[in-house]
Amino acid sequence: MNKVTEVFGSMVFNEEVMRERLSETCYKGWKSCIAEGKSLPLNIANEMASAMKAWAIEKGATHYTHWFQPMTGVTAEKHESFISPIPGGRVLMHFSGKELVRGEPDASSFPSGGLRATFEARGYTAWDPTSFAFIKDGSLCIPTVFCSYGGHALDKKTPLLRSIDELSRQAVRIMRLFGDTEVSKVTCQVGPEQEYFLIDKSVYEKREDLVITGRTLFGAKSPKGQELDDHYYGSIKPRVAAYMAELDEELWKLGVLAKTKHNEVAPAQHELAPIYTDANTACDQNQLTMEMMKRVAGRHGMVCLLHEKPFAGVNGSGKHNNYSLSTDTGKNLFKPGSTPSQNARFLLFLAAFIKGVDDYQELLRCTVATAGNDHRLGGHEAPPAVISIFLGDELTAVVESIIQGTEYVEHGKKSLAIGVDVLPAIPQDNTDRNRTSPLAFTGNKFEFRMLGSSQSVAGPNIALNTIMAEELQQFADALEGAEDFNAALQSLIRETLRDHQRIIFNGNGYEDSWLEEAERRGLANLPSAVDALKIYACQKHVDLFTKHGIYTAEEFRARSAIHRENYCKVISIEAATMVDMVKRDIYPAVCTFMGRVAGTLAAKRAALADVPCVPEEKLLRRLSELSEKMMDACWQLEQDLAAVPTGDPMEVAHYYRYTVFADMEALRGFADELETITASDCWPLPSYSDLLFSVK
Repeated sequence: MNKVTEVFGSMVFNEEVMRERLSETCYKGWKSCIAEGKSLPLNIANEMASAMKAWAIEKGATHYTHWFQPMTGVTAEKHESFISPIPGGRVLMHFSGKELVRGEPDASSFPSGGLRATFEARGYTAWDPTSFAFIKDGSLCIPTVFCSYGGHALDKKTPLLRSIDELSRQAVRIMRLFGDTEVSKVTCQVGPEQEYFLIDKSVYEKREDLVITGRTLFGAKSPKGQELDDHYYGSIKPRVAAYMAELDEELWKLGVLAKTKHNEVAPAQHELAPIYTDANTACDQNQLTMEMMKRVAGRHGMVCLLHEKPFAGVNGSGKHNNYSLSTDTGKNLFKPGSTPSQNARFLLFLAAFIKGVDDYQELLRCTVATAGNDHRLGGHEAPPAVISIFLGDELTAVVESIIQGTEYVEHGKKSLAIGVDVLPAIPQDNTDRNRTSPLAFTGNKFEFRMLGSSQSVAGPNIALNTIMAEELQQFADALEGAEDFNAALQSLIRETLRDHQRIIFNGNGYEDSWLEEAERRGLANLPSAVDALKIYACQKHVDLFTKHGIYTAEEFRARSAIHRENYCKVISIEAATMVDMVKRDIYPAVCTFMGRVAGTLAAKRAALADVPCVPEEKLLRRLSELSEKMMDACWQLEQDLAAVPTGDPMEVAHYYRYTVFADMEALRGFADELETITASDCWPLPSYSDLLFSVK
């Protein structure tokens, strides 16, 4: 056995470990509960808890924790030791089934969006038996859901699990229509590609903005950035390679299918991509991946930055969410099949996806609406803020032939009908990828490219699952009672593709002409998070999620409120940090340098009375002008921060976007220009060159 296979999953209480350590009755009972979605009987929970405890102690664990995902976007954990007192002043190691399946952490300080009062502290965690427990930092981590005393979901895992189940129910109905009686479950598969930056810890610690906000609030452009395209896929520096090797090993121990690693476009930027897995596991593992990225970086004297745009002027970081559907019999439903019936099924699922994205384009935009992503979306590095789908030339030709009722020619064969008996062969993955598309079809999956690098993948996948469930339910309702299934199928696919073809766009999403074309098509253009958040909790979206039991109306509106609140808080913190840095660091440094220039000017005049002092005079004048403008902008920002309105949440968010953020941009402009004319030994902050090329 080689090192990778020996290490992989070694810190995970997975099925292999369960088979070894559980009785056959317990193991089969667990499997049955998973398959049927039932609660674990206490006797099975007790045996599993005992086996988990013994295994974890053998691995060096002393504590256990219910590991959950509150609406902060990161994970949370409360650690309890295994020790239990016994007479004689001694202890034994104890862990019961009740402790396994349920915990009671304090819920008062987590975002709730008004679902509960701050003084109400009680919250509950409940084990998600579909997620494997694992060991991290000497603790047995038990993935759990998190809910309030009143039963409201306070986390990201609960609605994700609900959406997974609902999607499966509706997809299985479709499979039955095609005569498939073997499939009992359809699962969304997700592979989130994770981009990140690595910088040296020594320069990071000298930047208050990076430490507090995760991005540089000031910084003049480096003489060299990504212009030469020499970093992308380039040879990996030894220090970074050592980091990546350790990161892979740490992730493999936790069962994370880390597969691909490479340099990204910007200096100091890199990417890690996993192999596909089910959406629930993918969400858990992406959270672990982000945590391990930061932790391992520290051991190598580096800092991992996951902000969507840590450096202005170079590419930011996204998280490409590859999404597909697979059956428990091994079929990928977004893969064109080799038989007419498989192709017909593919086209039906394709039509559902196209219709769903068109119907709920604003909702998908809302799921990626954050303050950090505002710096990235719409730039020539990421998809535009307008939602569209890329299908590629060949598949688009198939779609157009279906809409128009004309012949489709492929490899010399001509076919017209859509049905389980006759259908044109559909080639797979024969078109180049479109990196400017928000949702690109890549042969057997869709790549949702708009996610920000720091966000949880749960929200976007909850939306995709629910949208697909809605469209598949509509399709199943229409087809189940049809007298002629083939005729009804053909009509449904043709009408759906005809009515929603506006969402298909295969061109360059970076061009301004696309925005004009999108407007003519009637597509939504929500350029900022504030624009998107205005319609987050509109009735159409509330109805969608409540209909399918993903959220209650209160739970969904709470999430909308949390998004708005988070946006405002992020901008507020960034603005306050800028004021602090200008007043305490940048302005005093500029004054020091002006004093030096003034001293040089005075000395030159004294020594060379006949020689004009033009350079010094111009420089001193420009320094004085810019520093005055910078301080005026700083005071304006302070004044506007103090005048943030109260009351309507959207009015507050709008104020932060169009008043406070505008002040921040103005202030940065003056400070960044001052950096370019201030001596480097006087400037108080490491420059962009120092930061981007800090890892040798």
